[in-house]
Amino acid sequence: LKQVFNKDKTFRPKRKFEPGTQRFELHKRAQASLNSGVDLKAAVQLPSGEDLNDWVAVHVVDFFNRINLIYGTICEFCTERTCPVMSGGPKYEYWWQDDLKFKKPTALPAPQYMNLLMDWIEVQINNEDIFPTSIGKCREE
Repeated sequence: LKQVFNKDKTFRPKRKFEPGTQRFELHKRAQASLNSGVDLKAAVQLPSGEDLNDWVAVHVVDFFNRINLIYGTICEFCTERTCPVMSGGPKYEYWWQDDLKFKKPTALPAPQYMNLLMDWIEVQINNEDIFPTSIGKCREE
């Protein structure tokens, strides 16, 4: 049971912010507020004077890292044999479609679905057009 709660065990390497950067400082502020037990609405509120896109980017990457951590605790127990379907309970089944290799929604075993999903998310996070590494450079929608 101790290995399940190992906070350093992740499915993939954690995404990190470069120390000394504005995003690193935003990340530290977000971590401090989330770990302090304060109310969640206040914890995610945009700090005064900060760029909304940079604040959202910090939280998206942090959320990705937390999902990685959670999935890392169960991935060895969820195999193609034990988890043949990606589902959200008995009423929901998730099928993969990426318009590249999987042009139509395709049923996959949960581990394969999760690998594809995490790869896709990582590509999005590493896309400079979506998540530029320079502070204040997020595109306006």
